[in-house]
Amino acid sequence: MRRRDLLALGATALSLRSPMLRSARAQSKYPDRPIRLVIPFPPGGGYDAVGRPWAEKMKPVLGTVVVENQGGGGSSLGAASVARARPDGYTILLGGSSTHITEPFSKAIHSTIRLRTSSRFRTWQFRLLPLRSIPQCRLTR
Repeated sequence: MRRRDLLALGATALSLRSPMLRSARAQSKYPDRPIRLVIPFPPGGGYDAVGRPWAEKMKPVLGTVVVENQGGGGSSLGAASVARARPDGYTILLGGSSTHITEPFSKAIHSTIRLRTSSRFRTWQFRLLPLRSIPQCRLTR
């Protein structure tokens, strides 16, 4: 009885493992084509000085890394082109606060948000009033 249970357990383990091995072998090795590193500023700037050596360091691991400078629009043009690229892992953006904080609020890739004028809050100071009751959120002048 013990031997039969052990053989059944072994056969089950082998049968469960074999489909996973076949699917893993069927996948192509990443990357199978060049990776595109988009720097959303013109050549010669600070981001370019960081991006090009970074691309050289990635080459031994990832293969060919093509650096592409797309300056213009305060980095929004380059960020928008990466946002519109296929999400396949072959397009990388080297950005900062201007691409990750400012760009999502622009019209380049997102629609605008309409606010009703009948809101309780008319000015910025009134929006901050409820926070004054919380000691950690008090504003100093």
